[in-house]
Amino acid sequence: MASHPAVFLDLASVDRGDLDLAALHQAAASWATYAQTPAELTAARIGDAAVAVTNKVVIDRAVMVGCPGLRLICVAATGTNNVDLQAARERGIAVCNVTGYATPSVVQHVLALMLALTTRLAEHAAAAQDGRWAASGLFCLLDFPFRELAGKTLGIVGYGELGRGVARVAEAFGMSVLVAQRPGAPPQEGRLSLDELLARADVVTLHVPLADNTRGLIGERELALMRPDALLIDTARGGIVDEAALVAALRAGRLGGAGVDVLAVEPPRGGSPLLEAPPPNLIVTPHVAWASRESRQRLLDGVARNIEAFCAGRERNRVV
Repeated sequence: MASHPAVFLDLASVDRGDLDLAALHQAAASWATYAQTPAELTAARIGDAAVAVTNKVVIDRAVMVGCPGLRLICVAATGTNNVDLQAARERGIAVCNVTGYATPSVVQHVLALMLALTTRLAEHAAAAQDGRWAASGLFCLLDFPFRELAGKTLGIVGYGELGRGVARVAEAFGMSVLVAQRPGAPPQEGRLSLDELLARADVVTLHVPLADNTRGLIGERELALMRPDALLIDTARGGIVDEAALVAALRAGRLGGAGVDVLAVEPPRGGSPLLEAPPPNLIVTPHVAWASRESRQRLLDGVARNIEAFCAGRERNRVV
């Protein structure tokens, strides 16, 4: 395999020129790297390479058939929905992912959204700049009453590594934590049904993958169960929350606020209900919760270690 090049199909989705690529370069004899790869060029760019690295570029059965030398697909992410795993299995192509690399970054982003919404940070910052503070008769401006996270209840939907990481930090802020039953799984001691958790939590944060049993998990009915001053945080996947229902609940005052890092369609070139005249208690960020520089460095280093392990005949982060 060392005589064949490795190919990174969409490096720009991970590296913006701020990462150390040394470990990646050392993991294969030679590299061809592309900032982005359109679908029609995927097979041609992989060519006779033994290793293909992809963040979001789709590698399906047709691509695999057109690249008979391909032996390893490294997904520069945790989710592998952009790779046809069944086709890879049938053709003897190993598939690896990287797990755990983004936990500190995602936890930080979740807390940033919670804090910004709870303290009404954007409104206070705007009032300091637009003259309202200067015109106040008091030394401070109390136009935007806000609360504290301490003493509030956090509901976590999806209690894997990310959910547990958020729980640890939330508890440090003085919050109590509730955990929802896994969607579609048998009841588990100490966990609440989703309906009960939504009704009891002051803040709900989502950390489940997008799958058949989580698509549309939070819709009009579920939002109606939440407290009118509660917050909803989604850094998981677009499609888990009904975007139109969320905006309607915010505009009607049936929900205290929402922080969303993911949309059903990304990038949202066709628009999104969450981006059309968003209410002030909605914060939308462009799918960056995972993307601290440290997180992206850990991701690329993890890809390098996956390649090295495969070349040495060892299994590491193998999905197939």
